[in-house]
Amino acid sequence: MHLHKRIILGSNSPRRRELLAGLGIDFTVDTGNSFAESAEPGVEAHQVPVDMSLGKSHGFHRPLEDDEILITADTVVIIDGRVLGKPHSREEAEEMLHTLSGRTHEVVTAVTIRDKRVEKCFSVSSIVEFCRLEDWEVDSYIDNFKPYDKAGAYGVQEWIGYVGISRIEGSFYNVMGLPVHRIWQELKKFL
Repeated sequence: MHLHKRIILGSNSPRRRELLAGLGIDFTVDTGNSFAESAEPGVEAHQVPVDMSLGKSHGFHRPLEDDEILITADTVVIIDGRVLGKPHSREEAEEMLHTLSGRTHEVVTAVTIRDKRVEKCFSVSSIVEFCRLEDWEVDSYIDNFKPYDKAGAYGVQEWIGYVGISRIEGSFYNVMGLPVHRIWQELKKFL
């Protein structure tokens, strides 16, 4: 797709950079932002990534130029109506992985795409089923992969995904952090 606009990815995530690059479009990364990522108490679980994605978009450090499109995103894991974001400690990562072990959860990624005139926010949901994880598997994964920058304390594309995930319903790339199939469809509308 030939773009007459400059795409900006407002994310530090190496996985999001890799996934957006997979669409074959040129983009730059600019993470300058004033938004403090924290959900309001009492917000419904599915609304959390939407609020975070919109906040990241609106907190962008400068106004967009006429030829720019900004993409921001947020991914959460939802289990038992509870949002699992990024773990802040080893103990929190262990607790998250033990919670997911042998169970099914939902991964929701919300994306905001905007230029100077139009803003589109959407979310995509995938269902992920984990096998029962042994304590040593959880410990080994945390020791070797340090999943502190990942919602739910895991990366589907890493070892834990190879050995622990028995089923995915929906987009694998959404679980990885960016529903690129939907982004492609929405970007075409912006052009």
